[in-house]
Amino acid sequence: MIPSLPALFEGLTAVEATVAVLAVSVVAALGMEFVVLRVARRYVSATDSGYDDIVISSLRAPLVVTAALAGVFVLTQVPAIRSSVLVDPQLLDDIFGRPSLSVIVLVWAHAANGVVNRVVAAVNEEGSRFDFAPVFSNVWTLAVLVGSAGTLLWLWGIEITPLLGAAGVAGIAVGFAAKDTVANFFGGIALYFDDTYKIGDYIVLDDGTAGTVIKVGVRSTTLLTRDEVLVTVPNAALNAAKVTNESAPQSRRRVRVPIGVAYGTDIDAFEALAVEVVGAEPLVLDSPKPRARLRSFGDSALQYELLCWVRGPTRRRRAQHELNRALYKALAAADIEIPYPKRDVTVTAAADGPDPGVADRQAGAPSPAADEPAAAARDGDRAG
Repeated sequence: MIPSLPALFEGLTAVEATVAVLAVSVVAALGMEFVVLRVARRYVSATDSGYDDIVISSLRAPLVVTAALAGVFVLTQVPAIRSSVLVDPQLLDDIFGRPSLSVIVLVWAHAANGVVNRVVAAVNEEGSRFDFAPVFSNVWTLAVLVGSAGTLLWLWGIEITPLLGAAGVAGIAVGFAAKDTVANFFGGIALYFDDTYKIGDYIVLDDGTAGTVIKVGVRSTTLLTRDEVLVTVPNAALNAAKVTNESAPQSRRRVRVPIGVAYGTDIDAFEALAVEVVGAEPLVLDSPKPRARLRSFGDSALQYELLCWVRGPTRRRRAQHELNRALYKALAAADIEIPYPKRDVTVTAAADGPDPGVADRQAGAPSPAADEPAAAARDGDRAG
């Protein structure tokens, strides 16, 4: 389309062609701004979705700039103008023609990157399970950057084949030098397509690290722990580790409260009391209903486990605290014993009494064996 536009101005003088092209550019820019975009905004304002509003607002600048700068490019291609200027036509292209197209390419690249990132952010804010992970925005930004750079090189007549070869060699070198970064990048993409987690999920790693996902980047994922400490985990490590997502497929989580009661306790009365206490806790959900389960016969107690549900994994610790307090008070008021391990120690004495030798040594008397040498010496003196 663009190469045929200069043919429309054949037969005009340089001044007439310039005035005509500028007039068309101004009219086109004003038409985009006050007619096309206004009608589009009026149409999308009547829809329920906000995505079309994002698209229209993001395309405003590139449409107006394209309508304005296209006229500058066309001016550099009109034969009457190219022949009447004092500078070389090639220099005219380098000063006005190609720069105007380059600006158009950059504006459209910026708009394409912005509209996708804004749509991704809007989808994430809605909390949809099928949201776009932020890593998709990073990949899209990289693709737009590479595409716009290649287009600019093509516009300026720079041969990109040698650059592609050099880029291949450089890519191999960079791959070896930055293999961890590359592994983290592809690890983030794998985590996104596997739908392992999303922003706002509470995850637990196999090394015990746990926290809420607050940021997913190209290189790493940031977790906020319960101690309000930010932990940055490389995506490659996350991709290789076992990740437990406690916020999926639903946010509610089961709480297990172990408790023991003494043998001989009326277990029916205990179970009814325990379930009543658990059900009265505000943090515990009404459905599924709390339950009491006898798990085993311990050495000193009947080992029970109380099962209930809370809304979200971060509430389990607090729920366990409140339930332990309430159960202790309720069982004490009902005179139900919570036993602890007891040991009986029995001490018995020998029937014939202690050994005489042991008794003598305990009393400080010398033993018969120790007196034998002294007695022999006395006998010898008397014999002499």
